[in-house]
Amino acid sequence: MKDLERYGRQILFPEMGEEGQMKLLKSKVVIVGVGALGTVIANHLVRSGVGKIRLIDRDVVELSNLQRQSLFDEVDAKLNLPKAVAAKNKLNLINSDVMIDAVIADLNIDNAEELLTGFDVILDGTDNFMTRFLINDVAVKYRIPWVHGAAVSSRGLFAVIKPGETPCYRCLFPHVPTGRGETCDTIGVLSPITDIIGSFQAMEAIKILVGAKTTPNLEQMDIWDSSILQMDISEGNNPDCPTCVQRQFDFLDRTSNLQETYTTLCGRETVQIYFRNKQELDFTKLAEQLKKSGKVTGNKFLLRFSPNEEIAIVLFKDGRVLIHGVNDIVAAKTLYSKYIGN
Repeated sequence: MKDLERYGRQILFPEMGEEGQMKLLKSKVVIVGVGALGTVIANHLVRSGVGKIRLIDRDVVELSNLQRQSLFDEVDAKLNLPKAVAAKNKLNLINSDVMIDAVIADLNIDNAEELLTGFDVILDGTDNFMTRFLINDVAVKYRIPWVHGAAVSSRGLFAVIKPGETPCYRCLFPHVPTGRGETCDTIGVLSPITDIIGSFQAMEAIKILVGAKTTPNLEQMDIWDSSILQMDISEGNNPDCPTCVQRQFDFLDRTSNLQETYTTLCGRETVQIYFRNKQELDFTKLAEQLKKSGKVTGNKFLLRFSPNEEIAIVLFKDGRVLIHGVNDIVAAKTLYSKYIGN
């Protein structure tokens, strides 16, 4: 049996106790996205003694991450270490008893079921809706509880989703939103909000793992305005939900019109992102957001955004996107999530 002394202050909490601690030591969680939210979540869960943690992230550490991504330092950024690897290195120093599996990958339709199943809880540290819908499909299909979280600017929110007990993510958000440009790279983010939301996500995950009652609310807060909104979603089940009622997993189905298609254009350093479900982009609003992060030009047919001299992102009215300057699909997805979002 592992030495419980390091968890002594946690065991003293009556709702945890030694029984709850033993449950944590035997539990397994997977964190999707090891950025601002994911590093906070991982830090808390490793210190709490969760037995196994899988970290999934496709990106590398950059200097601009250090303002809010709490497991990284300047050395990680200088070496361009993959976030999953850099996080594992730090977490191993914090608690060597925890088994940490670092997966450098883009979570997508090809690997989501393999990477997310077999765990007790899924934690959402992502920055885009499409990945969350994909997580929801896997969670509902295999009845795995997950904790959703999001933070941008001074605002954040989180919710617990338990398949078969609570509304699923698609009950709450029936439609994939069109690109709005509200990402950390276009409107910024304050580090305290990511710490707060990530900490709440970790706490809800711990409650799930020890069998305690979780929040029934979609919890929203703005730390600049010091405002909090609690929205009870316990009765929010959609009786016609395609996912949790009809068992229709569109984000795991290659034939679904909700899928995104990524294509590397032959002979060019360009990746095309095509949405089967056509969407009308608001160029005026998008241009206002993007001009804070680079040069924006365009006409009534397209919008061209250049965050630097090497990259150009061209958006068409129907949502189709060309990303010039890369020929790697994962890099293109990262740029799209970073600047356009959805």
